[in-house]
Amino acid sequence: MAVDELSATFAALADPTRRAILARLADGEATVTELAEPFPITVQAVSQHLRVLERAGLIERGRTAQLRPSRLRGDALRGAAEWLDRYRGLWEASLDSLEERLAQPEDRRDG
Repeated sequence: MAVDELSATFAALADPTRRAILARLADGEATVTELAEPFPITVQAVSQHLRVLERAGLIERGRTAQLRPSRLRGDALRGAAEWLDRYRGLWEASLDSLEERLAQPEDRRDG
């Protein structure tokens, strides 16, 4: 995944509303109105979030009559997951170290 695509992906994922929209789209396509239902924001605000997600390549929007259903595009998320996988060993090693430390008797932890 190109750096610019990766930056756009992570910028889009930085917003909790956009992450919630992606989570909803993981269940299947939805219209802007359907996506706006759980949020205390306007349909126009949700449309702006969808534009960010679309520019990042995380969703695509179709056209069915007057509706424009959005659907998730997994390939962009796969690129971000592959990038993060490079660092999995670091955080797993840190967790293993923490687990070993916590398994020691308390008097041995201080020394």
